[in-house]
Amino acid sequence: MAVNTFKEDEYQKEVLKKDTLIRLYRYLFVYKRQIVTVLFIMAVTITISLLNPLIIEHAVNVNIANRDMEGLIRLGILAVVLNVIYIIGVKARMVIMAKVSNQVLLTIRNELYVHIQKLSFSFFDSRPTGKILARVIGDVNSLKEVLSDSVTKLIPDFLTILAVAGIMMVKNIQLALSAIIMLPFLAGGMYLIQGFSHKAWQIFRKKTSNITAFIHENLSGIRIVQSFTAEEESNQSFDTLLEEHRKSFTDAVLFADGFSALIEITWGFGGFLLYFIGIQILGVGAVGIGTFMAFSTYLSMFWSPIRNLANFYNKIVTNISAAERIFDILDTVPEVADRKDVYELPVIQGEICFDHVSFAYSDEPDKLVLKDVSFEVKAGETIALVGPTGAGKTTIVNLISRFYDITKGDIFVDGHSLKEVSIHSLRMQMGVMTQDNFLFSGTIRENIRYGRLDATEEEIIAAAKAVHAHEFIIKLEHGYDTEISERGARLSVGQRQLLAFARTMVSQPKILILDEATSSIDTHTEILVQQGIETLLKGRTSFVIAHRLSTIKNSDRIFVIDKGGIYEAGSHQELMEKKGAYYELYQAQFRNIA
Repeated sequence: MAVNTFKEDEYQKEVLKKDTLIRLYRYLFVYKRQIVTVLFIMAVTITISLLNPLIIEHAVNVNIANRDMEGLIRLGILAVVLNVIYIIGVKARMVIMAKVSNQVLLTIRNELYVHIQKLSFSFFDSRPTGKILARVIGDVNSLKEVLSDSVTKLIPDFLTILAVAGIMMVKNIQLALSAIIMLPFLAGGMYLIQGFSHKAWQIFRKKTSNITAFIHENLSGIRIVQSFTAEEESNQSFDTLLEEHRKSFTDAVLFADGFSALIEITWGFGGFLLYFIGIQILGVGAVGIGTFMAFSTYLSMFWSPIRNLANFYNKIVTNISAAERIFDILDTVPEVADRKDVYELPVIQGEICFDHVSFAYSDEPDKLVLKDVSFEVKAGETIALVGPTGAGKTTIVNLISRFYDITKGDIFVDGHSLKEVSIHSLRMQMGVMTQDNFLFSGTIRENIRYGRLDATEEEIIAAAKAVHAHEFIIKLEHGYDTEISERGARLSVGQRQLLAFARTMVSQPKILILDEATSSIDTHTEILVQQGIETLLKGRTSFVIAHRLSTIKNSDRIFVIDKGGIYEAGSHQELMEKKGAYYELYQAQFRNIA
């Protein structure tokens, strides 16, 4: 299976920016009422901003020219009232859009998290956890300004440009053309810059993702790093990633700054042309002072929103790569998913049948891990799977849990094809215990109850007693209320595994899978646990994977898995008498122990 590491940039399919923006804005359109309110407020504030130059023009050309102080005072009071309304309106729209944009981010992040939980193991097997975290946290956060500014800046600035251009055209077409003649040059320059800028920001986000993946991986394995005194090597790797990140950011910002430079140049030429045409061509006396002052203000009002739009476009180019990465995950189809016509698996007895099952990972379809495997297991039977590493033992139990879908054949539970029943109803009746004794942050009680959230206190304690975890739990200062971290700090490896075992037991599964479940427990504790297992396995179908062959001697049947198939099958006694592969494995292990 191809695996992406923190040393490699993630592959990202190319999509049209237009499609990404439309998809992003659909989240905004859910809040139509709030957006309509904001648009109404903006209509009022834009109108007021457009009236201000006209007020100045009237004040200079009429009131001041005619020495009409009373009219000037009335006009001043009107201007103050209008601008107070303007300030209140701007603040109100900012507050409303802040709430809307934050709610959209919450919706996207929640949708992303829910979808990720539905993805198949192959998705997580092929990439570091840190790179997934980078999308859920960093990439989602980067969309906030784009969402907010889309309503509070894009629409009002666009409308302002149109309104100002219209007013200038009506008042003096020559001066108006001098103000807008540079727009085609601005548009052409922005189009050229954005192509390079978008690529640069895509690379930057990939480098950011690499750093997140490295930090998550190193902190998760900090005991190994410190145990092997590999801090210096880790620092060197981190420095390399930081340098790549710095360079990618510098390159991206270099292109982004090109937008500002382009705007200032075109704005400057626009201002020069306004005064050149107004003074040199039309003549000083051709245009009134108030009109010239109004046009100067309109020129600023015309180019200021253009600068805002260009900066907004720059933000889109900067952050649209984040939206692309988010939608890339949302568009990832789970390899294992329910069909439309599935039904709920009824309460089962635990009979299992493999019917000519073959399996290969999706990215290596020609490399079969299991080849035409067939067997039947009666309800309540205990089946042990043994064999060399990589033979396919864990693959078999993963297929029973439907963590992966088979390539060929079919698997039946109590006569029900796994393809025809819902995944949830299947896994609800299964218990899986692996050598990965992962614990969640919280109390011991919460960790055990995770196996079945409606478990009673008595059931939690019974499960802990069954695997002999109760004895060490009650000796802790806070007993079952003892807080532990995901690493299970202050608990031994064996104790953490006992808690994970109790978590599996409390779920009362019909089918139980133990994948090297006792590998971290000392021999004395293992004997006690085996006694608890024997009691709990009664009436349950179980699959046990164990390299310590002494722990599976009492299994009903033992399957020797090798080269993608069942090489031998039978009870311990039958296989020992056969003196085949199992006999050789057992004798070799016994000699090693001796």
